Amino acid sequence: MVYMVSSILTCLCVLLALAFFTLLERKVLGYVQLRKGPTKVGIWGIVQPLADAAKLFVKEKIMPYGSNQYMFLFAPFLSLILGLSLWHLYPSSFSDKYVAWGLLLFFCITSLNVYGTMLAGWASNSKYAFLGALRASAQTISYEVSLLLLLLFSAFLLCTCSWEEASKMGFPIMFLLIPMLMVWFTSTVAETNRAPFDFAEGESELVSGFNVEYGGGLFAMLFLAEYASILFMSMTTSVWFFSQNFLLSPLIFSAQILMVVILFLLVRGAYPRFRYDLLMMLCWKSFLPFSLCALCMVSLMANI
Repeated sequence: MVYMVSSILTCLCVLLALAFFTLLERKVLGYVQLRKGPTKVGIWGIVQPLADAAKLFVKEKIMPYGSNQYMFLFAPFLSLILGLSLWHLYPSSFSDKYVAWGLLLFFCITSLNVYGTMLAGWASNSKYAFLGALRASAQTISYEVSLLLLLLFSAFLLCTCSWEEASKMGFPIMFLLIPMLMVWFTSTVAETNRAPFDFAEGESELVSGFNVEYGGGLFAMLFLAEYASILFMSMTTSVWFFSQNFLLSPLIFSAQILMVVILFLLVRGAYPRFRYDLLMMLCWKSFLPFSLCALCMVSLMANI
């Protein structure tokens, strides 16, 4: 019972964080573009996320004609549930249970994310949504490979697959191989379909990609799943690459997560959209060989 209450509170806290993350994004992008962002709803627009949520979930639910209705409704729920499930790996000094092989559980859950995207595009019965789903799935699967290899690099160096043990190590992996951190961050941006790699939502050719037929609450759930993934990837960067004893300094942990999150937002505001073929070539011809070489290097060091 205690574990169930703890899980529900974790999900509620994550959802609240996601709501105000949207406000932070609009504020940061506003100042990047020399404007203010939301200012009308509450002081500094602080109530804007709650107003957006109320507007989206009250809107009429519209089902596209000829769509697979069950899959159409199931895809947003699947994406959001997988996004929230990842947050049970969050290392905390208040946890009464933790997963000893949490990194492997992370690999399993992230590999399922592509099904939510694919189902959303396929069930919509729209060629634009289906093409967007195909592009998003190919991009996600491609960058997932290099992403997991880079995480294994840190896991081999720290000699653990547990998030709690990694957060207690106190050794910053990023200083051993600085390009590794840059490749990791670029892979997380592509994995979460964020600008400048947001080809799943290319407005000029795909209208809005795999979620073009979604509106109201179902669109909000897909939106929240994407932002949950961004926040979790920021936390992953802090745990596995900025490793310090976070359980003794939660403020430093939170500050590092916020720093990575703001970097996600600044990249969106600073860079134009990449080309899709160049993005895939960057993964298979640059990032994948680099991550394999780094993993082989650390494996040889461990054997020596």
